Amino acid sequence: MNEQQKTDILAKVTQASETWKNAFNQGNAELCARQYTPGAVMRARPFGTFTGYEAIKAFWQDLIDKGFSDVNYIEPVYEVIDEQNVLLSSRWRMNNAGGVIHKELWQRQADGEFKLAQDEFEVLE
Repeated sequence: MNEQQKTDILAKVTQASETWKNAFNQGNAELCARQYTPGAVMRARPFGTFTGYEAIKAFWQDLIDKGFSDVNYIEPVYEVIDEQNVLLSSRWRMNNAGGVIHKELWQRQADGEFKLAQDEFEVLE
């Protein structure tokens, strides 16, 4: 993979991540959940593990309903594993909480777009 391919991949993943953040900040749990692959696994410490669209959507909807919003990633680090997989880690902050993203695994789909296959984060405050 050359540098231009890496740049293109990072641009796609950055855009996908922004789509997720914007959806959350606008209170759209459905669009949040659509940024995950159908069999995605989300580990949200201390809340538990959520697998698949419906469980992930319900988790985000519950947080939105409780007034959580304004999520921002602080110093995100992207690691291009290969043409199909990118890891993202970051600290994060929102209006009512903060913590760390241990691992977001973004995977290229058949249509060329990237979606979350694994999401592991922790609330620390």
